[in-house]
Amino acid sequence: MDDVVILGGGVCGLYAARRLTQAGMRVSIVEKESRFGGLAAGIKVGQNFYDQGVHMLHEHDREIYEDCMLMMGAESVAIELKARIRWQGRFYRYPLQFGDMIKGMPPLTLGHAVASLFLAQIRNKIAPWEPKNCEEALIQLYGRALYRYFFEDFTHRYWGLHPSRISAMFVKRKMPRLTAVDAIKKLLGHIGIKEKGNRAVESALLSETLHYSATGAEALPRCMAESVSRDGARLYHDTSLRALHVAEGRIHSCEIRNSKSGKIKTIRCKNVISTIPVTSLVECIEPRVDESVIGACKYLQWLPVVIYGLLVKKERVMDALYTYYRQRVFHRIGEPKNAGLKVKPEGHTVLIVEMTCQEGDDKWNGSDAMRARVISDLEQEGLCQADDIVEINLIRNRHAYPVFALGYEPYYEKLMHCLSGIENLQSIGRQGAFTFPGMHSAMRMGATAADNISKEKMSKS
Repeated sequence: MDDVVILGGGVCGLYAARRLTQAGMRVSIVEKESRFGGLAAGIKVGQNFYDQGVHMLHEHDREIYEDCMLMMGAESVAIELKARIRWQGRFYRYPLQFGDMIKGMPPLTLGHAVASLFLAQIRNKIAPWEPKNCEEALIQLYGRALYRYFFEDFTHRYWGLHPSRISAMFVKRKMPRLTAVDAIKKLLGHIGIKEKGNRAVESALLSETLHYSATGAEALPRCMAESVSRDGARLYHDTSLRALHVAEGRIHSCEIRNSKSGKIKTIRCKNVISTIPVTSLVECIEPRVDESVIGACKYLQWLPVVIYGLLVKKERVMDALYTYYRQRVFHRIGEPKNAGLKVKPEGHTVLIVEMTCQEGDDKWNGSDAMRARVISDLEQEGLCQADDIVEINLIRNRHAYPVFALGYEPYYEKLMHCLSGIENLQSIGRQGAFTFPGMHSAMRMGATAADNISKEKMSKS
C-alpha cells in the first residue's frame, strides 16, 4: 500500500513527492502525458526544446529556490529579468513604470487618467463598495479612464470575455498590479487618500534574477522527477485516473489506466494529493457523487493556450526575454535563447509565440490562414520574415488558465465542499485548486500538502 498517490506530475505534484520521499514515505505519481512537468514541461522537436510559454523560477521563496538549485546544480542559468510591453507604438519596461506611463500617454489622456484615479480613490475612502464584476473591480482600482484606456480591450481580447462578464475575484487572483499607478497612489497616500477595497496581485519586480537552463523550462521538472525516482517514488507516465474509490469518507484506492498499453492498475493508498483539473477529479469519484455536484463541473472552465514554437534563421530577434503585445494575434513572445537556451543549428533562434484560444478554433488548429496571420504580424513588428522561419511547431494545452467567469463562485464552492468531505484527499495547484500560482507558489502548495500528511502521520505514531 502506498502512503500517498499524487495525481498529476507538474511542478506542484513533483515537489510534494520530493518532500514526501525525503520523509521516507512510499509515493506514486500518476501523469497522463508522456513527460513530467505539466505546463513547465518543455517539448523537444528535432534538436531543440520549446517551452509551453514563459516559465522561469523566481527567487521569492528562498527555501524552494535553494532546494531547486540543489537539484538542478550546474544546469541552472541565472538571468536578469528583461521584459517589455508593446504599447501605443513603443516598447516599455514591464512591469510598466510611472515615467514610462507619462511618456506613453498624450497629455490630455494622462490628465484625465490621473483625475479619474484620484476620484476613484476618494470614492473608495469615503464609501468603500464591493464590485460586482471584473470591470467594476478594475474601475475601483484604477478609475474609469485608465480602465477604458489600458485594461478593457486587452482583457476582452485575451480572455474572450468582456470584463463585465468576469468575476471580480479575477483581479485579486490574477490581474497584476500596474506599478505605474502605484506611484500615483503613493502620492495620494501622502495627502491622506489611501487605498481601500480591492487589490490586484503583486506584479513582477522591475529588477530580479530568474533561473532557467540550456534546455529550457524542462530541466527543473526533469531534475525533480529524477530526484524523487532515486528516492523511491514510482512514476507512471501516459497514465490517467479512471476511478477514485471512496468508502466512509476516505479514499482506499486509485484505479489508473495506461493510454498506450491499455493496462489498468489499482493502487491502494492512505492519502491522495491531486493536481489534476478539479472537475476531472470529481467526475472520477466512486461511488458517483451527487448529480448536482457533477452538474456544477460544467461551470468551471479553462482557457486553452496554443504555442507556435518557431525555429528562426536569425542569431537573435529581440533584446528582451519576453515581450507582451496588445494589438497582435499573439499576446506574448518569448525568446528563450536570451535566457540561455542552446539552439541548433548555430545562427538560429527559437521564438515562443503564445495565444489564448478556444479548443478547435483556427488558432488551436493552426490553420493556414492563422499561420499566415502570425507570420504577417511578426513581419509587421520587424521580428522576422517568412523566409526566416525554418519550422513551426504547435503545442497545445487545454487547461492553461482557470476562467473566473461571472458567477462561477457557488459552483466552485460546491465542488470544494464535496471534496472536503474526503478526509485523506487534498486538491491543489493551478488545476486542482482552480487558481493562478507561479512556479514557486505551486511548489509551495505541494510542500504544504506534503507537510500536512507528514504531520498527521507523526501525530498518529
